[in-house]
Amino acid sequence: MDTDPRRWWGLVVIALAQLMVVLDATIVNIALPSAQRDLGMSDGNRQWVITAYTLAFGGLLLLGGRIADLVGRKRTFVIGLVGFAAASALGGAAINAGMLFGARALQGAFAAVLAPSALSLLTTTFTDPKERGKAFGIYGALAGSGAAIGFMVGGLLTEYLDWRWCLYVNVPIAIVALFGALTLLHDRPGHTGARLDVPGVLLGCGGLVAIVYGFSEAESRGWTDALVLALFAAGVVLLAVFVWWQSRAPSPLLPLHIIRDRNRAGCFLTMALAVIGMFGLFLFMTYYLQAVLAYSPVKTGLAFLPLTGAIIIGSTQISARLLQRVPPRMLMVPGMVLAATGMVLLTQITTHSSYASEILPALLLLGLGMGLTFMPVFATATADVAPQDSGVTSATVNTSQQVGGSIGTALLNTIATTSTATYVTAHLTDPSDRTRVMREGVVHGYTVAIWWAAGIMLLAGLIAGLMVTKKAPKHGTPTDTPVPEPVV
Repeated sequence: MDTDPRRWWGLVVIALAQLMVVLDATIVNIALPSAQRDLGMSDGNRQWVITAYTLAFGGLLLLGGRIADLVGRKRTFVIGLVGFAAASALGGAAINAGMLFGARALQGAFAAVLAPSALSLLTTTFTDPKERGKAFGIYGALAGSGAAIGFMVGGLLTEYLDWRWCLYVNVPIAIVALFGALTLLHDRPGHTGARLDVPGVLLGCGGLVAIVYGFSEAESRGWTDALVLALFAAGVVLLAVFVWWQSRAPSPLLPLHIIRDRNRAGCFLTMALAVIGMFGLFLFMTYYLQAVLAYSPVKTGLAFLPLTGAIIIGSTQISARLLQRVPPRMLMVPGMVLAATGMVLLTQITTHSSYASEILPALLLLGLGMGLTFMPVFATATADVAPQDSGVTSATVNTSQQVGGSIGTALLNTIATTSTATYVTAHLTDPSDRTRVMREGVVHGYTVAIWWAAGIMLLAGLIAGLMVTKKAPKHGTPTDTPVPEPVV
């Protein structure tokens, strides 16, 4: 297929679709305060705008890869584009919080179909090693810039049009990508022998939803409430049964030998724990900058750009250059320590912090640390994998990322809101002073949650140091590792 002169235009189509999927994880962050006011969401429920997307995306990614094998990558790519556009339009037209949450979950489900087929089309379109490396580099750069574009576009659309356009904007992007896919992309037919592990999907997704919902309900009911404990217990049982079923299923979603490898398991855990803190931070900083420091949506989007830039520099200019010389954990452990240090700096924020002297240095440290970590995680997790397992291994890394984001957003949002309520109850002695105490309480809640995020990132560094024992490649050893996209 490398002889097709239009293959580079096909790359543009594939990257555009992936850009849309990555962009949607951040574009809604900037719009969330406006959407919360418009639809009357509570502080405890607002996180579902983010979590519904990441949970459906992460929970169904492995299934999406199997569907692509069954019905064909191009057909699955087209189905994903159409479904994602329809779900985006539904979310933009939401008349209440429940409708928006449902639309975001649908977006995540179709993103789980779209993302694996996009990556598979890229690998089958470019088979020459030199062209493939260049294609992956372009793909990674475009996909990695999705976070920055998401923050900026989200700010512009929210400020000058309406928060709903942060969802509507996907429709024209999907239409362009759809026409491009139909005319430029080619694929072999699907494999009729492939099977869908429906029990695995129900068990895995059911367990994850139960745990995330338990974290969410703990905000209003308390950690010892019977329903909260029952949700946690149900989630653990469902996930345990999922693992048991995967060892016996004819076509398992997650072949267990993938996670029995010590290095891969360490990478999956490191990714999940690292992203727990990061997704929670996006939620808090968006509200902190807009609600506490009174930034406009556009200014808020600009405030996040140094973080995204630091991630890209840490990943492509530092990790990518050092990975051939040092063991992966020599990048992952310092990366997590740097990121945790940035988090600790953010615990010092107040109701009148300076962006340049207090927030910016923390974001730069956090970004560099995450960039140092992401590259070796992707490279190590996907190294030395049998060809038939390459797809499911890549999907598992992305699943750990999305599931970590889901749990992190729910867990840290609950910690923040309960800490705020406790602070306000203890300090509100004069009703006339309510506004000041509420503002201070909100910031206190954020800092408590950020302390937790810093601790979780240090735990990620500890796991990387203990579990990822892979050596540095010998000098001159060829590698065929694609450039991973910075994940924001």
